[in-house]
Amino acid sequence: MVHAVRFDNGSASYACRFTETNRFVQERVLGRPVFPKAIGELHGHSGIARLLLFYARGLCRLVDHSQGTGVANAGLVYFNGRLLAMSEDDLPYHVRITPSGDLKTVGRYDFDGQLNSSMIAHPKVDPVSGEFFALSYNTIQKPYLKYFRFFPDGKKSRDVEITVDQPTMVHDFAITEKFVVIPDQQMVFKLPEMVRGGSPVIHDKNKRTRFGILDKNASDASCIRWIEAPDCFSFHFWNAWEEPETDEVVVLGSCMTPPDSIFNESGESFKIVLSEIRLNLKTGKSTRRPIIAESEQVNLEAGMVNRNLLGRKTQYVYLALAEPWPKVSGFVKVDLSTGEARKYVYGEERFGGEPLFLPRNPNSEKEDDGYILAFVHDEKAWKSELQIVNSMTLELEATVQLPSRVPYGFHGTFITSKDLEMQV
Repeated sequence: MVHAVRFDNGSASYACRFTETNRFVQERVLGRPVFPKAIGELHGHSGIARLLLFYARGLCRLVDHSQGTGVANAGLVYFNGRLLAMSEDDLPYHVRITPSGDLKTVGRYDFDGQLNSSMIAHPKVDPVSGEFFALSYNTIQKPYLKYFRFFPDGKKSRDVEITVDQPTMVHDFAITEKFVVIPDQQMVFKLPEMVRGGSPVIHDKNKRTRFGILDKNASDASCIRWIEAPDCFSFHFWNAWEEPETDEVVVLGSCMTPPDSIFNESGESFKIVLSEIRLNLKTGKSTRRPIIAESEQVNLEAGMVNRNLLGRKTQYVYLALAEPWPKVSGFVKVDLSTGEARKYVYGEERFGGEPLFLPRNPNSEKEDDGYILAFVHDEKAWKSELQIVNSMTLELEATVQLPSRVPYGFHGTFITSKDLEMQV
């Protein structure tokens, strides 16, 4: 489901609609869920049984999985006149925003026949070139990983096959002005584990995380440079940039311990550390340091930098305060140069989702001149609202009371009125 708040001449309106995926449309007709959930329902023998039952229904034409099985609920990105709802197990879905602010699913979008594979949930749009960069992974057959990009007019580049030893989960990646930074981490797909009663997504403790540095314009992977970064698993990467004076690429991510905590139950203590990872192109070595002092360590996940500076050096990042895990009790503005972490807490029994940074003006001299928008739900009053916070002072400036609950969701975006006018 997509939730949208529209601002128009000082007033606000709200809409929420299910994204009408192939999966959703069929399950609505049948009146119950029949497509297996990738996370939570594919463990062990019961997971195998669900898969066999699902494909048996397909053979009997009770369900049709030929047009995708994704739920399009992991993220939103606006590109080339289209709002795209993402999930990495399928093509994106095109969702149109109507003149009244309502939401309408146009359909599964293959970029006019150019895309024949799934796309990860977090593609990147370069704020300067307007290009759209993406990865696609395959859990069954080679190539396990591909890189491609779309030019601002929507034309696709050729696929670049990235050689990895085994199917690997790549939920996110990063871009700089010149490079794409491709993570090859310890979370891998091993379907035979289901036969042994386990999860098909496992933490490979014998694998060392590495990052591939590839020219954005590369037509093949012959020039990729792999640099190991041990003891590092990041589900999301907030930004990356080049520092030519030291021949380094700097990557900003939230390193999660244990790496499989989202997918499997673990007795280990859970921690997410906002980290600066430096990849030295000259020596082939890496370093990692926590940005916030150990005494002030908090779990930070889901957020962003000023997207007008994506791929360029930034001073601030805005991240969800993921405490008490897995709920989000507020957000934190982190100064990357000093490690200062300023908290904004939603209040007692109030929780939210990802904070979205909105620049006050694209040409603002100060990077943090803007607003933080966040959906917040009051569990005691059972009411939801959109909070608008001054990103420089961290003072609440406005709230929009919403007529229904907004569940704790994943990722969002902001679309300007100018972009809305350019919708396809």
